[in-house]
Amino acid sequence: MERAQRIAAKAVRRVLAGATLPAVLAGENDENVADRALVRELAHGTLRFLGQLRAIVRLLAERPLADASVEALLWVALYQLIHTQAPQHAIVDGAVRATARVKRTSAQGLVNAVLRNFLRRRDDLLAAVAREPEARFSYPRWWIDRVRAERPEDYAVVLDAGNARPPLCLRVNVRRISPDDYVSALAAQGHAARRTGAAAVIVDRPRPATALPGYTSGWFSVQDAAAQLAAPLLDAGEGMRVLDACAAPGGKTTHLAELATADLTAIDVDAHRLERVGENLARLGLSARLVAGDATDPAAWWSGVPFERILLDAPCTASGVVRRHPDAKWLRRESDVASFVEQQRRLLDALWPTLAGGGRLLYSACSIFRAENAEQIETFVARHPDASRVPLELPDSFAAVDGQLLPAEVGAEHNHDGFFYALLQKS
Repeated sequence: MERAQRIAAKAVRRVLAGATLPAVLAGENDENVADRALVRELAHGTLRFLGQLRAIVRLLAERPLADASVEALLWVALYQLIHTQAPQHAIVDGAVRATARVKRTSAQGLVNAVLRNFLRRRDDLLAAVAREPEARFSYPRWWIDRVRAERPEDYAVVLDAGNARPPLCLRVNVRRISPDDYVSALAAQGHAARRTGAAAVIVDRPRPATALPGYTSGWFSVQDAAAQLAAPLLDAGEGMRVLDACAAPGGKTTHLAELATADLTAIDVDAHRLERVGENLARLGLSARLVAGDATDPAAWWSGVPFERILLDAPCTASGVVRRHPDAKWLRRESDVASFVEQQRRLLDALWPTLAGGGRLLYSACSIFRAENAEQIETFVARHPDASRVPLELPDSFAAVDGQLLPAEVGAEHNHDGFFYALLQKS
């Protein structure tokens, strides 16, 4: 407990200093699988509810804490006390011992006093901080204000859904095994699971993908249900020239290859991340042409032969997937929205000339902000008279309006992330 608390607190501090959580956790070379899982749980959970945890520490500490490492340990321990079923005495004792490892022993008394004071006043403290928007929702204030302005009727539901624990959602590789057969294979090894959608399977108890049957045999990929809509919506047929722009890490690339034997090109500006696309294709028994290049500069990589289908999974704020990536809430700044909007605009304008007449481009973004989604497409169509938006047919059980999927509420039939899709046709 103590070691996991200490490592998780360090990870949270590094995220607040500007590092991404996956990069931070990847640097922790812990061979103990159970310890790795606990550290990941504590770091993700603390960042998920950081607004609430910060507010409680401010109320309980007699003065602002000068030591960031001690404050981060308090956040982690409070997360456990509020949001987990771990024994209270083990949480407090672990945090006190962890304090001695990162700071002089005199800080142990402070940590012990703050945590035990919280346990005595728990209900009153939780009620008090819930009156502050950042503590109530655990997002930066600008984020809360933006969602409330865009969705005044249900902004609280959207924000709360983004704080829910995400399911482990798999996409079955139908070239290797049927979804029903894979559910049976999971059950045979004691993993309860259920089908959802065309090829998606939800595993009831999340666990490392590599521990599930068929991973090395390419039976499945890990992919959220909302992201699994991209390849079917693009509707790439046999033999078509297809481009997956901004392809890494390859979830949508591999899905396109599973659904049709197309002339598929996957491009990404990051050559290192493009290697992961190749690894995923190889594991799944699929193939595609991989190109390291900038999608905004087709002259550097395009042969001049138009594509019949293009998938642009655009870089964005990731505001729709914060339940999986809670660090994004604290890494993003309000000014980042405009930066992403400009990047998306350049990508769309650069790729459109590479699309054949009559061809289709699917724009997707894992965002819930209108500027990156509906407004981006509205201005694009206004700039390009030869572009028109094709109506989408999405499953009724998805929480979607005009291509905008919102993070699913707990218990929803399709438990999916927030996403946006727009299908554009060239005249």
